[in-house]
Amino acid sequence: MSLVRLLGPAEVRALAAELELRPTKQRGQNFVIDANTVRRIVRDSAVTADDVVLEVGPGLGSLTLALLEVTPRVTAIELDGLLADRLPATVAEYAGDRAAGFRVVHADALRVTEIPGPPPTALVANLPYNVSVPVLLHLMGLLPSLRHGLVMVQAEVADRLAAAPGSRTYGIPSVKAAWYAEVRRAGAIGRNVFWPAPNVDSGLVAWTHRPPPDTTATKEQVFAVVDAAFAHRRKALRGALRDLFGSAEATAAALTAAGVDPLTRGEQLTITDFARIAEGLPGGQR
Repeated sequence: MSLVRLLGPAEVRALAAELELRPTKQRGQNFVIDANTVRRIVRDSAVTADDVVLEVGPGLGSLTLALLEVTPRVTAIELDGLLADRLPATVAEYAGDRAAGFRVVHADALRVTEIPGPPPTALVANLPYNVSVPVLLHLMGLLPSLRHGLVMVQAEVADRLAAAPGSRTYGIPSVKAAWYAEVRRAGAIGRNVFWPAPNVDSGLVAWTHRPPPDTTATKEQVFAVVDAAFAHRRKALRGALRDLFGSAEATAAALTAAGVDPLTRGEQLTITDFARIAEGLPGGQR
């Protein structure tokens, strides 16, 4: 069995000093310095040796090394060129022969269009908090090979992603994530395991792939309805979707045909409900 060593506070700070790195809020750089935390993330992600893991924002490599303890195949996407250049050497030093199955892609995860190597089956990441939802949705849509994953995000974002219809936190992230997967809250992470410590709490979100609703509407059409429904949360759908359908009357007819009360608000609907509504979009929208 390959012996992988993990990073602790001293190692993280030494690497940062070597690189003359000053973590920036702009890129959401808060590095995990606690080995127990990264092992917990990997354990809760249900990753096995058979998985090909995609990581986003590996930073100095704390979670990367914990992943390599379990699986020999990890690809990491890193935006910061300084960190991307240093990471392979860190993996070679701390992960031994596991380094052969590691690759780093120097890119913006929001803009990647393909991932080199074998198709990833799991996404495990400490996502940059300022772009966590767009990155997660982009990769879920880009990579149909992904079967499951676990991501660390800001606590309130975790609540929104895992929210159920009718709850106070249910909204656009909840509905769009549900197009791709069954999503659940998987725990909380304290601030003291990071360097520097963030000024927000963190949460874990686990997800398992499932097929999208059986619908004749495209994902883009469904998401357009979702966006319009939540643009004015206090509005009933008859008014909120009026611009999409052309008039309040046409909207009401489409909602009724979809089995939805026109006076319902978006936060009451499931992704399947939104798909049925999108099937009634007028020709110019289809």
